[in-house]
Amino acid sequence: MKSVKTLKLLFFLILLAGYTLSASAQQGVMPDDYYKTVFISQTEISPAGDYVAFTKTTIDAENNARHREVWLAKLRNGQPDGEPFRFTDPTVQSSNPQWSPDGTLLGIQSRRGDDDNSIRFLRVTAPGGEAFTIEGVDRTPVWSPDGTQIAFVREPITDEKRDRRAGWIAPDAITNTLDSTRFDGRVITHMRYMRDGTSAWLPHPSIERKRQLHIISADGGEPDQITDLPFHVSNVEWSAEGNRIYFSGDPEEDDEYNIDFTRNLYVIDIASGDWKKLLEREGSQSSPVVSPNGRFITFLHSAERGAQTDIYVASLDRSGEISDTPRNLTADWDLQPGGVHWAPNNNQIRWSAQIRGNAHLFEVNRTGGPVRQVTEGDRRLSSVSTTENGRFMAYTVTDAVTPNEVFISRRDGSREVQLSNFNEEWMAERTINPAEPITWTVQDGTEIEGWVIKPVGYQEGESYPLVLKIHGGPHTAYGNTWFQAFHTLSASGMFVFYPNPRGSSAYGHDFMFATKGQWGVMDEEDFMTGLEAVKEKYPGVDPDRIGVAGGSYGGYMTNWLTARFPDQFKAAVTSRSISNWFSWYGSSDAQGLTEFEFDGYPWEQQELYWDLSPIKYVANVESPTLIIHSEEDWRTPITDGEQWYMALKKLQVPVEFVRYPRSSHGLSRTGEPWLLVDRLERKRSWFDHWLNQD
Repeated sequence: MKSVKTLKLLFFLILLAGYTLSASAQQGVMPDDYYKTVFISQTEISPAGDYVAFTKTTIDAENNARHREVWLAKLRNGQPDGEPFRFTDPTVQSSNPQWSPDGTLLGIQSRRGDDDNSIRFLRVTAPGGEAFTIEGVDRTPVWSPDGTQIAFVREPITDEKRDRRAGWIAPDAITNTLDSTRFDGRVITHMRYMRDGTSAWLPHPSIERKRQLHIISADGGEPDQITDLPFHVSNVEWSAEGNRIYFSGDPEEDDEYNIDFTRNLYVIDIASGDWKKLLEREGSQSSPVVSPNGRFITFLHSAERGAQTDIYVASLDRSGEISDTPRNLTADWDLQPGGVHWAPNNNQIRWSAQIRGNAHLFEVNRTGGPVRQVTEGDRRLSSVSTTENGRFMAYTVTDAVTPNEVFISRRDGSREVQLSNFNEEWMAERTINPAEPITWTVQDGTEIEGWVIKPVGYQEGESYPLVLKIHGGPHTAYGNTWFQAFHTLSASGMFVFYPNPRGSSAYGHDFMFATKGQWGVMDEEDFMTGLEAVKEKYPGVDPDRIGVAGGSYGGYMTNWLTARFPDQFKAAVTSRSISNWFSWYGSSDAQGLTEFEFDGYPWEQQELYWDLSPIKYVANVESPTLIIHSEEDWRTPITDGEQWYMALKKLQVPVEFVRYPRSSHGLSRTGEPWLLVDRLERKRSWFDHWLNQD
């Protein structure tokens, strides 16, 4: 018989084990879980449907880098035939798989050593294989329909070696230097001398070589440059017969003062080299796609900035020219199309689009009629590709609790099968709460949608803080997709509320541009009434512990809300924000944004630019604020973060300023892993300090 002491010890151990299991089950997502996350993209199903190729990206935490590989999933009649397997050399970077028309070759982007050519090919005859180059092909290949030729765009090939400093001094500069060997600065006379995501200043455009169309035999050799145009060639599309190529280009791209949409479509006869504009039409035409039988062409059209983008279709005659008036197939459908492609039967046109919080596949008949949504569910599909006969399609899927994975289904979305599950193991050890939808109506009757994630370990009757998260754009949208930042806050015992206010995409054209000229003034209602709706639905939200955070437009609105509603927010995190529209306009690479949204230049709309600047109201701010900014952000340059920081310091508001080196506007998505994870932890710990600590 066990002694009482032994029984007590046993009971204690059982309790301890139960507590440990409970604590483990309640562990949410942490910032450093980013290092465990596998990212899937660029799905390409083979023409015959026997393989799906995709890019798998992992994080090399030790070396502060991302590692990309091309993987394959073998299929048999639309079903997985074994587990996905690595197809490329694990010691090098590989991405962007592209199938040849017969499915025997897989083109990839993979730089090896000092070789300048990053385009390589693998024979798909067995798992793995040695990658090789095709002589003369050094850009992303676009195969002709019969697979005998490859087209690509690149700068003209020349033996001329360009000076590293070419274009640093504008050729039309008036000033001189006494000693050119000592001067290592720049003399700028053009407006587009910086671009976000580019660490170096851009040289004078006069030295830029325009990307031209080249063609080469699929066996390799010397490529033929078949265009010599004063603008970049893009959107390359072969004719069905393989004797012509369609493409798009903007002849006014170097006119820095041009505000019109002037991109158009062109066609070139390969044998003769004769090219011409495909149609005379104002506005922007892009993304030409020829039907499999070569009789029709579809393209995207947008009349001007802020106008609806529509899908048009036209007939092609035997010479490859448009023979009738293009017809608008989406005149009664007001979302934003992308990834347009033909069904193999030549009768339907398909594309991807965001719809409310989701992203799905849509289609319409070539002859017109209603637009149909093909795929369904609270999730986002992307990177859709189809087999040559159209029977199967592959794509990636993400939702609010799962990063992207690879799926395959029939052409109508039925019999869907998940092919990969790379994140299952580490996520099984985390408690990840679902995103719960919520809607409310603002004063003018508009319905607004958002989502709420409860705190990990949530208990009825307990009180918890809440963080309002605001997306960028503003013409983007939150939805049913994986956001690690939200789950790290949930893991720290906070509600997370993320809405799509007016100005967001995915709710129609009028909704998207409702805030034109009214940034902050209109959308503040959506956020504040949304908070009231959340507090009413979730009594566990502590109204005295509300935080707000966002980046880009979300950073702008974070500044705006803390200045306009100083009693509502106990803490704030503002990332890559805007505080002063005048200074932003003079230092950003995207002045066209406010020229359109605010109906003119700052000197034409002085009152509006100032009234919509958070710095005008900064004296009202009381919320302790963490400011996060990248030092190489040219979209929302760091000077706006500096102004907000200095103002809050002078006002003696608790504030910290985190400046990230070697980082652009996209730090939160594509920045160095160490910096990205550091950013997640700083946001989490700031809110933990101000919202969770007594």
